[in-house]
Amino acid sequence: MKKAILVAIIGAMTLGVNAGDWGKAPVVDKTPIEECLDIGGSISVGYDTAFVFYGQRFTDDNIWTDVNYTIDTGIVPLNVGLWYLSGIEDDYDEFDLYVSAELGNYLGFDTSLTYVHYYFPTANDPSTGDLTLGLSRSLGIVDFSLSATSSLGIAGQDYQYYEAGIEKAFVVTDTVDLVLGLGLAYNDGYNGVVADWSHYYVTAALPIELNCRATLTPYVGFQGAPTGWAADIPNQSINEGQSDILHGGVSLSVSF
Repeated sequence: MKKAILVAIIGAMTLGVNAGDWGKAPVVDKTPIEECLDIGGSISVGYDTAFVFYGQRFTDDNIWTDVNYTIDTGIVPLNVGLWYLSGIEDDYDEFDLYVSAELGNYLGFDTSLTYVHYYFPTANDPSTGDLTLGLSRSLGIVDFSLSATSSLGIAGQDYQYYEAGIEKAFVVTDTVDLVLGLGLAYNDGYNGVVADWSHYYVTAALPIELNCRATLTPYVGFQGAPTGWAADIPNQSINEGQSDILHGGVSLSVSF
């Protein structure tokens, strides 16, 4: 319905602009209308074999959904959205609200600032939030990213989390890419962890463009930590060490 309305509006605007002067034949604009014109939003759904966050596994077998929209403020683009995850077998649910600002390019790095507020509907834990500064740039052969996260003392939380990674995309077909990534993280206080290297990770994703709006992405990931690293500890949801976590999943994203 939105697409039909948008096409009608564009058609009306085109007719008004090209009507011409009285007594003259109207000029017909033969420029094709972009069928997949986006207005800045997207909806995604997915399944994960494990929910891994800041190096720690919170639940196995879960489904999630995300809805977000980008607003052009005239100063910086703002992306606002909500994300909800529910464990299929575990009693774990999480609801996040977020806003992210694209701050532009500084010293060759694309810079963003993101605030996320976390709610836990099925737990007695208070809602919390954190702020992340993200930096990324292309190094030619690979793309590099770096993020620094702080809890800002919200709800009594006091932690910092840092992550650096590289990513490389390989074209498989016109509609399929293979995206490989690896990275390293440092945890200072999240979930009670004493400052230490958290984990390293390796990921492989296969984004499949179904059409100009929809993308299906299966993925697999591995997270590891040598003995003594922060990830090699139990957390609030499981009672076993988690040096090695092999996980995967699939997501479907549709833009509008």
